[in-house]
Amino acid sequence: MAYSGSSTFSSGWLAFELGVLRRLKFTSAAIPFTGEPHLSVQLKRWKVRVAANDPMIWSYTKATALVENPAERLTESDLSTVLNDAYVPRDTLDNSSLAKWFNESDAWWLDNVRFNAERLESEYKRATALTVGMMVGDYALSFDKSTRMLRQPLSLSNLFRHLTKLLPSPYDNSLRNRSTNQDVRMFVAERQHTDLLFLRLPSPVLQSEASRETLSGWREEWLRGGDDFWNDFNQQQAGKLGAPVQSKQQYLGVVEDLLRTASHLPIWAIAQTENGFISSEELVETVSRIRKVDAIYTKDFSDLLGVRATIITAGS
Repeated sequence: MAYSGSSTFSSGWLAFELGVLRRLKFTSAAIPFTGEPHLSVQLKRWKVRVAANDPMIWSYTKATALVENPAERLTESDLSTVLNDAYVPRDTLDNSSLAKWFNESDAWWLDNVRFNAERLESEYKRATALTVGMMVGDYALSFDKSTRMLRQPLSLSNLFRHLTKLLPSPYDNSLRNRSTNQDVRMFVAERQHTDLLFLRLPSPVLQSEASRETLSGWREEWLRGGDDFWNDFNQQQAGKLGAPVQSKQQYLGVVEDLLRTASHLPIWAIAQTENGFISSEELVETVSRIRKVDAIYTKDFSDLLGVRATIITAGS
């Protein structure tokens, strides 16, 4: 179970994470696997200096718009630029991979919006437009054959305008918040003068095709301009946390290696979803080999998600 942007998942999960973090004392946080940036956005409003990282471009883009961005919003002129001729087909799709995810009109809309977003003058405005574009694409994919008739035709531009108003307003907490797309181990090693490591462990996966088949797969292909990057991406991630593993011993070994890299960070909060592959007891044993565990918090989400959440704190 990957960290999702769905309202049910994010609200309950976010409340659990924030409830644990309220017990800790910190003014800066490093998050190696950001996923959906809900937690980072809230920490920023707590006057925490946030370093939000993720190996995936889609997460990095959202964090750039919602975490690093101190103040910039899309103006009416920006919206006109992004949505200009969004439904007008060109000779060919710039990103042909969209055709495997979306119907023809939706694919053209997303292809044109992706192209138009590059015409915005600032990095933060581009990231904001692309974040809203991902929300629109997620909406389009939420319909199946039995519900497709409920959609209004050619309505994505209106939806884009509506969703722009629903984004969290940029918030300047007067601190240098950062969004990065680094190798996770390098990101952790480079964190200096940081109080808290919040490590949301990616669930173990057993096959390399998993990430490209999820909701985040289309987002990554849309932002990267195609699907021909996956083999290189998987080769770069091989042997790292988040890559496919053959056994629980291999997974725990990679976790231990990353935690040893994070030994210079004074406070750890390690979040895990128990789905039957790695137990919380096995994770606690791994953490204990490096640092004394202070507390273990659990919350049962099995009714909704079929998993139990665990957060282990150490060094507080």
